[in-house]
Parts: sequence; C-alpha cells; structure tokens
Amino acid sequence: MSAPEIQKTRVINELRGFIKKLLQDPQILEQSLVVARQHLAEGSDAKIMARIANDISDTTSVHIPEDPSEHSEADKLYLELLKEVVGEEQAMY
Repeated sequence: MSAPEIQKTRVINELRGFIKKLLQDPQILEQSLVVARQHLAEGSDAKIMARIANDISDTTSVHIPEDPSEHSEADKLYLELLKEVVGEEQAMY
C-alpha cells in the first residue's frame, strides 16, 4: 500500500469509529450542537474552536484535544461540520 492509501485508510477507520460512537450515543450530537451554538455566537477563530473542542470533551464521551495541532482528521471534520450547521441555522433566522 502506498502512503496516500495508508493515510486514506486511517482517516476512513477513524471516521468509522467516530460515526459508530455517534450512533451508540445520539445525545452526543445534540450536546455538541448546544456547545457549538453557545461559542460560535462569539465568533469562530481558533481559540473559540478550541473551547468548543474542550467543552465537547467535557460534556460527552467524545474526546477532542483542545490543541488544534493535535486534532485528527475526524476531529477537524466534526468541528468544521458543527460550524457549518450552526452557520446555516443562523442564516435561516
């Protein structure tokens, strides 16, 4: 397997595990959105995204490192999607 294939497989496995966790505990999604809504009202810079990661880790069974340099691809994708969903919610009002 080439390096890009190994990387792709690792990311897929990571996302698979994360999705499985979300399916096992649906409250993670709602709690994550509550946290994201609270913090994204203040902006969406790196410090705010780090606070979102920290609060999600403190209030759910999902662990996202507070330091963005330690975020996995799944962590980055989850935080990005939370930001998009909250942004779309706000645009509707």
